[in-house]
Parts: sequence; structure tokens; C-alpha cells
Amino acid sequence: MINNQLKINEAANYLGVSIDTLRRWDEKGKLKSLRAKQGDHRYYNLVQLEEFLTTSCIRLATKWARNNISEEPNNLFYCSDSSVFQGRLYKLRTALSKNKEIEPFFSLLISAVAEIGDNSFGHNIGNWPDIIGIFFAYDIEKKVIVLADRGQGVFKTLKRVRPELKNDLEALEVAFTEIISGRAPESRGNGLKYVRVIMGKNPVNLFFQSGEAELNLNQNNLMLKIKKAKKPIQGCLAIIKF
Repeated sequence: MINNQLKINEAANYLGVSIDTLRRWDEKGKLKSLRAKQGDHRYYNLVQLEEFLTTSCIRLATKWARNNISEEPNNLFYCSDSSVFQGRLYKLRTALSKNKEIEPFFSLLISAVAEIGDNSFGHNIGNWPDIIGIFFAYDIEKKVIVLADRGQGVFKTLKRVRPELKNDLEALEVAFTEIISGRAPESRGNGLKYVRVIMGKNPVNLFFQSGEAELNLNQNNLMLKIKKAKKPIQGCLAIIKF
């Protein structure tokens, strides 16, 4: 890399795609390379690649959560531990504080994001199936925040104290509606119930998936819509639109 410019092979490695994919994207105008004329070598600006990744955060998080291959996400979005997550959460808070449209529920939105992220770390300590940490990204312009982990999922953590739970759908409903207890690991239910109240009483939409179950919570509406997902994931995926 020279002066923040990457060769096509370096850019492909950074994005986690093949060189042929980058060439196709260039030709279709999806991600244009930097070159003076046809036939010159393709180069990519690092800032350009970071912006491209950010605008694709939902797709990237979903793909990472569903991937059968165990690998860390791009470092731009990877929070390997809670301290890294808190640092990036502070950056999100700073960025959103300038948005007057969300001023009435700004603190509650940040609190809900913090709860989801902390949930991932708190309920997987010492029990991460493969990748430790979470995917955390946001696109302020598109008003979207995404969090994902490859942890045990809601069903497995709640079944320790609610052995009668039969599947991901039942577990997701319990987690978002019932107060279970204040002791770990049971507090998962309490945390997501708190998230539901915040999302359901403000102009925010939430999509949440754990294992084979997915949930939609529409703005200013506490009613949960839970169904079986088309494709299961490992751990949890949360997409917040505000």
C-alpha cells in the first residue's frame, strides 16, 4: 500500500472478495477503481474501500453470521472484546449526537445498542463456539446500526434456566417479553425486554435473529412478529433502523 492506495490484489484481500469480483464491480460501476485510462493497473483508495464496506454493513454482518467458515470479520467492524465495543459505541454516540431528528430518543437508542452488544459479551464469556467478539457497524446516512455475534444464541443460554423451552422461536419470545431474574446468565431475558420497550415506544425498527428464529419490531409498536427464519445463523444478528 502506497499513500493509502491499494493494488487490486490488496483491495480484494481487504474486502474479502476475489480479484475477479473486483473487476466485475469496476466494470458495472459498483466499485470503481482508480486508473487513468483503460488498460492501466487498477488501484483503490483505502477511504473509498472503508466507505464501501460501511454502506454494505447489513449484507456483511448477515453473511458473517451465516458463514460456515470460522473467521474474524473485517477489522473495521470487529470488536474483539467489550472495551473495543465501548470505544466504538462512544464514536457512534458522538456521530448521532449531531442528528437533531433523533434528539428525543437519542440516549435510549444508544442504550439499546449498548444492551445488545453487552448481551453478546456477557452471555458468551468462556463459551464462544468459535470467533470471540462481535460485528458492530453503522451507516449514519442510511440510518442503520448492525450488531452480530457467532455465540451460543438465545435458546442455548436461556435453556439453562428454562429447560422447558423447545426451540429458538420460544426462546426469542421469552427473551423479549419476560423478566427472568437478575442473575447471570438469566439476565439475557431482562436485557432484551428492555430493548423491546425502547424500540416499541420510539420511531425505531428492529430485526433480530437468533438461530432459526427471527423477530421484527416496528416503530411505536410493542407487538412482536416472530417466525422461523429462511436461513439459520450462528449466534445473534440485530439490525436497527431509525
